[in-house]
Amino acid sequence: MTDKFASRAVVGRFAPSPTGPLHIGSLVTAVGSYCLARQAGGRWLLRIEDLDRPRVVPGADAVILSTLDGFGLHWDGEVLYQSRRSARYEEALETLRRRGLVFDCACSRKEVLASAPHAGEEGPVYPGTCRHGLAEGRRPRALRVRVPEEMVCFSDGVFGPVQQCLASAVGDFVLRRADGLFAYQLAVVVDDADSGVTQVVRGTDLLGSTARQVYLHSCLGTSVPQYVHLPLALSAAGEKISKRHGGLACPAPSQAAATLCRVFDFLGQQPAAELRDGTVEEILAWGVANFSCERVPRQASVFVDLPG
Repeated sequence: MTDKFASRAVVGRFAPSPTGPLHIGSLVTAVGSYCLARQAGGRWLLRIEDLDRPRVVPGADAVILSTLDGFGLHWDGEVLYQSRRSARYEEALETLRRRGLVFDCACSRKEVLASAPHAGEEGPVYPGTCRHGLAEGRRPRALRVRVPEEMVCFSDGVFGPVQQCLASAVGDFVLRRADGLFAYQLAVVVDDADSGVTQVVRGTDLLGSTARQVYLHSCLGTSVPQYVHLPLALSAAGEKISKRHGGLACPAPSQAAATLCRVFDFLGQQPAAELRDGTVEEILAWGVANFSCERVPRQASVFVDLPG
């Protein structure tokens, strides 16, 4: 995979939301991202995705940083906070507006649901009601981007070639919400481009939104990263592991080492038996040297034992 980036330095990133402490599902993503970036001799950045302020838990960012440090996952440079970048997102929207790629939309969620032609990737597909201008007397709510009819294609580091027709899968999607918040799709593209990110490693729950980000990169004229989607961690009940299952406090060294081995097992990397008595530094060094996307399970989710 690193051959694709022979002409440019690899820059990876981990981008948690500070809505609670780090959990093992997020740790899976962090470890995979860290190992692949370091394996290529690249940088590994940290971004706190705190745009949705009502969901932010005060102090959660500090807990996440401390937990990453406890697992030996040390990042490069300053931590980037999305909440401090509103002016940059507005600038990107203005670029898209000048290029005729966005339009104001007056539709409410209820109206979109009632008029959608069919269900899409993440709910009802926007039917294009306001694409050619607002009806008389209607006031703009959200800002949407016009999507093409043709397929958007990319190659994932685990799942291989992926293609999606945005017009039928999601329709013209929102870049700025009715409440004024910038949409995740816009913020993540602008942040990755500005930070020079070339490698995005994350969970399969975001695989379906990747085509939207590839398209936005093309609209803004920025380079598309290489994407690698790792399976989601599921609890014994078949639920996606989330913060409500409990967070990972900054661990004692012995606990961190054992948990790292469990993460590598989950990702199909199969660390040697003698490594399980090693230190965090030794286990991570092994992971950096030996991590292979070929061994990652090619499935959307995998069951994992929760920490006891």
